[in-house]
Amino acid sequence: MLTCKQASEIISQSYDRRLSWRERLSLRLHLLICDACTNFAKHMRFLRQAARRFVQGQAEADEQVRLSAEAVARIKQELARQQKR
Repeated sequence: MLTCKQASEIISQSYDRRLSWRERLSLRLHLLICDACTNFAKHMRFLRQAARRFVQGQAEADEQVRLSAEAVARIKQELARQQKR
């Protein structure tokens, strides 16, 4: 039987690699009897989903922030002017 420390390590590793059948079975058995590790697994799943949503939201926000053609032209002019100094 897994300890809680081993179970939490396996839960964390499951997001980075495919678990062996033995690890999956041992983890399932442990989760059947351990509410703390079951809650840990739920929290890990929630954090992973929240991080994905955050990254997707950032990408969408980046797409929405665009400079106008006029602003780009002004910036280019100013950079060119400063390079001539």
